[in-house]
Formats: sequence, structure tokens, C-alpha cells
Amino acid sequence: MIILKASNISKQYRLGTVGTGTISHDLNRWWHKVRGKEDPFLKVGESNDRSTKGESEYVWALQDINFEVQRGEVLGIIGKNGAGKSTLLKILSRVTSPTTGEIKTKGRIASLLEVGTGFHPELTGRENIYLNGAILGMTKKEIKAKEEEIISFSGCERYIDTPVKRYSSGMRVRLAFAVAAHLEPDVLVIDEVLAVGDAEFQKKAIGKMQDISQGEGRTVLFVSHNMAAVKSLCTRAIVLEHGETVFEGNVDSAVRYYLSIDNLENNTSLINRKDRLGNQKLKVSKIDFHNCENDIVMEVISGDYLKIKLLISKFEDVVYEKLFVSIDFLNKDLVSVLKYVNDEMGFSFSDLKNKDSFELEIPNLYLSAGIYSIRIVITEIDTTPDNFIDVIDNVASIKVLPGDLWGSGKLNRTDSIVIFPGDFNV
Repeated sequence: MIILKASNISKQYRLGTVGTGTISHDLNRWWHKVRGKEDPFLKVGESNDRSTKGESEYVWALQDINFEVQRGEVLGIIGKNGAGKSTLLKILSRVTSPTTGEIKTKGRIASLLEVGTGFHPELTGRENIYLNGAILGMTKKEIKAKEEEIISFSGCERYIDTPVKRYSSGMRVRLAFAVAAHLEPDVLVIDEVLAVGDAEFQKKAIGKMQDISQGEGRTVLFVSHNMAAVKSLCTRAIVLEHGETVFEGNVDSAVRYYLSIDNLENNTSLINRKDRLGNQKLKVSKIDFHNCENDIVMEVISGDYLKIKLLISKFEDVVYEKLFVSIDFLNKDLVSVLKYVNDEMGFSFSDLKNKDSFELEIPNLYLSAGIYSIRIVITEIDTTPDNFIDVIDNVASIKVLPGDLWGSGKLNRTDSIVIFPGDFNV
């Protein structure tokens, strides 16, 4: 049974000002509307690529989004920052209306989009439970029946009669999720907001969402950058990029697409990548992997020698003695499983002043089989935001093949637990 259907959903915004624009624009829109013609400004606008400077003052946050959700299904919505995920959820939750298209739903929708959304800061936690229930269309009797269960699940018993304005962000999320999950919505919409909660609560919340979908047959729409949570919870997923659907299918395939090198724009030369942070006095311009014979490789056997060579482009002077470099290996869920940091290794970059590259030699790469992406952070030793020089994800990927890591005659498994004895040289 289809419980939610999105048809040709698009959302246009005007940059630079609040509202629809100038009086001339508003009159132009009105004149077209009274004559039964299409809004003239729907014909202008650019895709929502936040990393590039555009020519138009109009952008499409979403363009022609179409999908259906069955009752009891858990749909994951994934994509990079600025892809349009939150805009889509706000349209689904009726927080904002689409520029074109329509949403058809059956039953009540409960949303958890931002910390404290729907809470009145001057009301107590208990009063906000009743307020949110009333907004969802629940009777006082129905809310009363769930009240103690909500309070217990949230873990905020001691503060339940304290005004919400005195809650921490984590406490607000706990209570908001408890309310949304227990007041029996037909569709539960959850944004990345759960990341604010601690690890114990995230695990508890994911378990509750599984109970809602599998045990109670209710529908969940889930947005997260935690790919492990998406894979464990969702039954299907869509991938958004620049406001458009670029993939829809089973969750494993969607996550692989999201994490793929092409999707992460690694086909762009490293020096020209825009999705980086820092003042860019220095930039990582190239990375190579070498085997023990100094050949460039893209694959390495688990436990074997690996050398990482970074080429650095210099744009402004820095204090090389204070340079701090971190090289992270991230697994398919974008979790760092192995990290090399120069100050922990007792290595200084003072000699980088006279050359444009440095090498990291790893005698034994203690990683289980799988594909890993590389994150690089270059900063000064005092890691305040102003001192970040170059921070860039997905610099490259390296495939680790199964190997006899311990000399036991048995190859290690793909995605097994990572054990790192800490044996390396620079």
C-alpha cells in the first residue's frame, strides 16, 4: 500500500534577499497568474551547486523529484551537504510548500527536522509533550496514555517539569524523538538531528525506528550521513545531488553509489577540488601509493608494505616547524579506522620548507580487506579553526586485498575488525 507519493517536486529559491524579490517580480508573477499562465521565473534558475559561483539569482534546491513509499518501508535519503535532503523533508512535513509538484499522503506525519523544532522554550518538557501531541491531532486521553512511556524513553525524568529553554541540545533531541516516535504517526520523518544525541541514545533511537517499521508497520523517512545507520535501518534509499535524484534502489547499492569515486567528484584534479576547508596556504595537489619496489599501485595486500607520497603546492609562507599532518583511512561507512599523525610519530615537517613532497612509509598495513578512502588534514599544531590550512576528504581510494596478516595460513575477511599494532616508519 502506497502511503506517500511525491510527484514532480521542485523548489526554487531566490538568493541574496528575503522573500520573492522585487515588486516588479511580484507584479509579473501576479499578472501571469491572473491570465492563467505559468510563473515566468520557473524558466530561470540554476542547479544548487554551492561550490560554484552562478550567473542567476535563482537556484533550484530541488528539481523534479519523484518517488513512492510503501507502508512499513524505511526510506533512506542520502547525499552531500547542500544536496536538497532537508528541503525535501520540509516539503514532506508541510513546513514549506513546493514550487511545483505535489505530495500525497495517507495518515499523520511526525517530523524531527532540527533541534527543538515544535517545542516552546517557555513550556516544560511535559507541557511540550501535550503540545506536540495536539499538533499531531492526538486527543488528551491518547497523549496521557503514552506520557510515562515517552518520559521514560527520553531519559529526561528529572527535568520533565523544567522549561525546555534550560535543556541541552541533546536533551531536546531525546525528548523530541520520544514524542515523535511514541505518538503513533503513520509516517515518521527524521533528519540528521539524531547525530546530536550520544552513542547510547542513537542506538536506542535506531532500535525504536526498527520497531516502528517492522513491528508496527509504520513508515520512516531517514536522512543521515552515518552510512552504517542507513544500512542497518533502511530497506531502500535515494541519493540526491544538486537537488536531483541521481540514484534510487536498494540501500547497499545506494550507499556504494554515494561513496563511489565518481560521485565524490574525485575525477576533478586534486588541486582544483572545491570541497575543501582551510586557508589553503598549502594544498595537497597529488597523492600516490607505492609498493616495496616503488611502483605506483592502487591495490595492496593486507599486512604488506605501503608508501604514501603527497605532493604539496605552496601559495603562502607557513611555519613548517608547527605543521601538523593527519592521514586517515576511512571505511565504506566513512568511519576512520586507521590514522597517522606526524606529532604522535615524532616527525617534523621543518624540511618541507625546501621541498614539495613528503612520504609516509608503512611497513605493514594492518587493515582488513576492503576499499578505503583517504582524508588529509594539514594545520598548525594549535588546531583552532583559523589555523586549518587544507582539509580534504576522499583524496583517493586504496583497495586492500585479503592477506595472511598473522602468518597463520588463513586469509583475513573483508570488513573484519581492524587491529593496528602501530608498526610504521616515516
